[in-house]
Amino acid sequence: MEFNGQFVTGKVSDKNDDTVFVQYAGITMPVAASEFDAKLPAVGADVTGFAYEDEHHHPRMTTKKPKISESQYAYCEVVATRRELGVFVDAGLPDKDIAVSLDQLPLETYLWPQRGDQLMVKLSIDKKDRMWAVIADGSIISQLSRRARADMLNQDVTATVYRNKIVGTFVFTEAHQLGFIHPSERDVEPRLGQVVHGRVIGVRDDGGLNISLKPRAFEAIDDDAGMVLAVLEHSRDGKLTLTDKSSPDDIKKMLDISKGAFKRAVGHLLKARKITLHDGYIELVDKQD
Repeated sequence: MEFNGQFVTGKVSDKNDDTVFVQYAGITMPVAASEFDAKLPAVGADVTGFAYEDEHHHPRMTTKKPKISESQYAYCEVVATRRELGVFVDAGLPDKDIAVSLDQLPLETYLWPQRGDQLMVKLSIDKKDRMWAVIADGSIISQLSRRARADMLNQDVTATVYRNKIVGTFVFTEAHQLGFIHPSERDVEPRLGQVVHGRVIGVRDDGGLNISLKPRAFEAIDDDAGMVLAVLEHSRDGKLTLTDKSSPDDIKKMLDISKGAFKRAVGHLLKARKITLHDGYIELVDKQD
């Protein structure tokens, strides 16, 4: 269909309670009757809409504007993956998802977007009049970005991965700031299109953010450390009369954990600067009055 992916104005050739049939350039396209707010247009009336081929390659029209066009980028949700072709995104077209070619995706398939991920894409029509979704490159993302504030250090941010490189992961935050995640600041490399939650560890001179996906020290404590911390927080004076020199029996009796587990818990809490060690006891750093 030569006008696949274009807005055209055709004439109503027929209609019923469910469908309005619009003809353009000798091709008849069904439009869902539910798309018309008031009464259905009369036979012979003009109807303007977006013409496309649905997933069965049948001509179709919608009066609703798709999320993307050949000049407009938008986030579209990934709805399916086909290893031999690429991934498919929902651009808001009834009965039609648009493919993102595999040559736009990482070589490593484990970094491909998964269902529910988000890709910043625009519409493209190839020489065979087929619709494709094209991923925004770094220059486009930069044009859409805004400078980060200097006071954002240590703030939590939510961002979407738009590029995977050996040097690190490039992301675009919800507030439209550029971000970078160094490999040392992540445990697992995020996928293209994956939404990640991190914290700002640096605001660069160019207005971009350095982001870490690793938890803050106090967030990284394990269950035993959390239990010791809870005991301290609920004690009257924020103290616990145990140390790494306490006997295994005393530790087991008071906390019901082994001495090894207790020492690891104390080490985590010291690293997180939640406690201090004293002769014969440990003490909570920030005690509530």
